[in-house]
Amino acid sequence: MPVPTQRAVLLAQGGYYVASGVLPFVSRSAFEAVTGPKREWWLVQTVGALVTVIGSALLVTGARRRSSPELVGIAAGSAAALAVIDVVYVAKRRIAPSYLLDAAIQVALLGGLATGSGHRNEDA
Repeated sequence: MPVPTQRAVLLAQGGYYVASGVLPFVSRSAFEAVTGPKREWWLVQTVGALVTVIGSALLVTGARRRSSPELVGIAAGSAAALAVIDVVYVAKRRIAPSYLLDAAIQVALLGGLATGSGHRNEDA
């Protein structure tokens, strides 16, 4: 199986983050249909806004074909943090089991970042 380039992983992660980050602003009912009802809607929107900002930066980086260790660290750290939160809070039964799909996607992104081929300034 071919190894994805770091650029491809950053673009995929950026696209996923922007799409999932803006969903709470587009349709609360669609978001809650997937994730379950939320009491603290302001918190959902705060996380959505931050994930959208991170995703936008990853998309720009991928489009420019230039990366830096710091940005790849933000990409990996974000994926790791979101995966851990998903697993821990599903286990505590505070969030819906559907978040385990998100955790799996985050772990796949981490794997792609770890194995992604390419040079940081040529093939970001």
